[in-house]
Amino acid sequence: MLASGLLLVRLVVGLLLVGHGAQKLFGWFGGYGPKGTGGWMESIGIKPGVFMAVSAGLMELLGGALFALGLLTPLAALLITVTMLGAIVKVHGPNGIWSTANGYEYPLVLIAIVIGIALTGAGSYSIDAILK
Repeated sequence: MLASGLLLVRLVVGLLLVGHGAQKLFGWFGGYGPKGTGGWMESIGIKPGVFMAVSAGLMELLGGALFALGLLTPLAALLITVTMLGAIVKVHGPNGIWSTANGYEYPLVLIAIVIGIALTGAGSYSIDAILK
């Protein structure tokens, strides 16, 4: 049952992060692609915008995919955590904790999930377990 629970969490969190990355990189799922996301990033002081949008998108896409697969889970957690810390510091932090005020509640929950799973292991239904 533990392995099933870890798999469920990894799949939901990881695939949602893949979607966030695809929004930034390709404009999929209602995203704005590198130019649109980069322009927004520049408007809040994150420069160079397009480079940072592509970097964030790659970290979300790659980190999310690795996390969902349970492959190199500590690296996946690092990529996701770095991206979410950037979101907290540059976007959500000044708004307080609650997401109702565009606060950092959601990125903080993601950080707790990915670090928690990286510390406990991805579970027996993971590529990490197969490669041991």
